[in-house]
Amino acid sequence: MSPPTPRDGSPAPAHPALRWSNWNLLLFVPLLMLVTPLYNSVEPRLLGFPFFYWQQFLYVPVGVICVAIVFAKTRHLDGPGDRDAGGARDADGGAER
Repeated sequence: MSPPTPRDGSPAPAHPALRWSNWNLLLFVPLLMLVTPLYNSVEPRLLGFPFFYWQQFLYVPVGVICVAIVFAKTRHLDGPGDRDAGGARDADGGAER
């Protein structure tokens, strides 16, 4: 059986996870947490916490929001009917229990 092709005739990517969207660039925002010189200071303090700590705590919800936005904006890339094409039933080779 040949791999499925989109309706426009262009070949399908090797794996659905390899489809690109500009929304994926938003996933770089949480990586800013790894750039230590951006927050390597004590001031300003927030509720007694040095900037170094509260800025890292701030990145947790920011990262969750970024991932949620990317998920919501890119989940349609599978196509309207292709969402369950490789579902759990096919994950084990289609074996029935």
